[in-house]
Amino acid sequence: MDALWLICLLTFVIHTTETLSYAIRFAGVQTGRIAVALSLVGITLLLSRTSNLIQGPFTGGLMDQAAMLHTDPSWQLHLIIVASSVGTLAAIVLFPTFVQISKRVISHLELAGSIPQMLRTAVTVDSIRRVRHHVRIPSWQGISRFRIKGIPKRLLLLNCLGTAIYTSSVLSVLYATLLTPDYKATVLMSSGMINGFATIFMTILVDPQVALLTEKAMQGKATQESIRDMYLWLMISRFFGTVLAQLLLVPAAYWVAWLSPLFH
Repeated sequence: MDALWLICLLTFVIHTTETLSYAIRFAGVQTGRIAVALSLVGITLLLSRTSNLIQGPFTGGLMDQAAMLHTDPSWQLHLIIVASSVGTLAAIVLFPTFVQISKRVISHLELAGSIPQMLRTAVTVDSIRRVRHHVRIPSWQGISRFRIKGIPKRLLLLNCLGTAIYTSSVLSVLYATLLTPDYKATVLMSSGMINGFATIFMTILVDPQVALLTEKAMQGKATQESIRDMYLWLMISRFFGTVLAQLLLVPAAYWVAWLSPLFH
């Protein structure tokens, strides 16, 4: 049980940090320092990838335990996906605060010239105490100005679907190893193919559209409010993607189990 809660915590961190990357990008739009902001996005995603590496063996351990005890671990996998939904919701709530903090970090990084130098000069006890001044609680006034007008619905649907595949793919593959133990190695190796499909899907169909809309804001062809709304809607579509992952988890596992003998 302790391992399960650790996995949920790491999943929470993964989805919170990945979703908050939109806040860093918006801070880059507001400051006009989008290249610096994208470098910070890379650092943030590094934290997510590290959490993912740590999480993997623990999740595999849950499947090994389920195989030895002949139990159904599907409820544990569903709970892990719940953690991804909670992490995404936390990022949505933290969006205004993280935009303010990101703007400060971007300015410090620009002055310092490198991440190690910035950590030495800008990260102090006083600066950590001042973080509370950047806290922004989402207000009803801000929510009332939130609009979906002008945001491509197809983009939101694709982002939702891509998130659902990304969230459920590895968990579905692990569950499939219990359904077809004779083809366990084949099933495990298919996880890279499924994750790769989700990555290609997002890279080709979602990321270029987001980049083009962001570039319009940088050129003054779109308002910052419209870009803020786009990022928020992308975060919301990510949340619904994690909800959709709950529905895909078990059917996708059976689909992978059905496909595995075809590779022999």
